Amino acid sequence: MAGNVPLAIATHRRHIRNCFPSRLENIMRMRLFAVLVIAASLLSGCGYNQIQINDEAVNAAWSEVLNQYKRRADLIPNLVSVVQGYASHEKEVLTRVTEARANVAGLKATPELINDPAAFAKFQKAQGELGGALSRLLVVAENYPQLKADANFRDLQAQVEGTENRITVARNRYIKSVQEYNVSVRTFPNNLTAMVMSWKPKANFTVEDEKAMSTPPAIKFDAPAAPAAAAPAPAAAPASPTSAGY
Repeated sequence: MAGNVPLAIATHRRHIRNCFPSRLENIMRMRLFAVLVIAASLLSGCGYNQIQINDEAVNAAWSEVLNQYKRRADLIPNLVSVVQGYASHEKEVLTRVTEARANVAGLKATPELINDPAAFAKFQKAQGELGGALSRLLVVAENYPQLKADANFRDLQAQVEGTENRITVARNRYIKSVQEYNVSVRTFPNNLTAMVMSWKPKANFTVEDEKAMSTPPAIKFDAPAAPAAAAPAPAAAPASPTSAGY
C-alpha cells in the first residue's frame, strides 16, 4: 500500500502539468500572438488591403473588356455574310476581316494575360488589327446602296457601333484601374509589401503609333483650280479701200 503512494503522487503531478501549462509555454504563446498582431498591423499599414482591393478592381475591369471584345467577335460572322451577299467581289476586305477574327480567336484571353506584358501587347495588336479590318468593311459597305438598305445590315451595323463604344468605355475603366493598382505597388511603403508578396505592375493598354499621334496633322486648304482663261478674240481685219468706197 505504501509503495503505491509515490506512484499516485507522480500521477497527480503529471495531471497538474497537463492541466496547467508551464510558465515557459505561456510566454511562448504570448510572444507568438504578439508577433501575429504586429505582422497584421504592418501588412495593413503597408497597403496590403488596398493592393487587394485594387487588384480585384483590375480583374473586374479586365473581365468587362474581354466581354465586349467577345461580343464584337460574335457579330462579325453574320456581318460578313450579309455584306458578301451584296459585295461578293470585295474579297480582299472580307478575307482580312475573317483572318483578323481568326487571329484573335487563336489567342488565349485569360485573367493571367494582364500579368504578361509581351502576351498582352500581342493581344492588343490582334484586337487593333481586327478593329481596323472591321472599319474598312463598313466603309466599303457605303458604296452599295442596296446593302445599306438591307434591314439585317442596318441592325448589325448598329450593334457593331454600339459594341465599339462599349469597348472604349471598358478600356478606359481598365486603364484607370490599372493605373491605381500600379501606383499602389510602386509607392512607399506599399512597395515593400509588394516586394515580399512578389506583386508586380500589370500591363496596360498603350497608344498605338504614339509618334504619329504626337505630330500635328498637316492641314491644307487647297484652293479650287482657276477656270481656264478664255482665248482672246481674233483681231478684226482692216477694211480694204474697195470695200470702204474709195
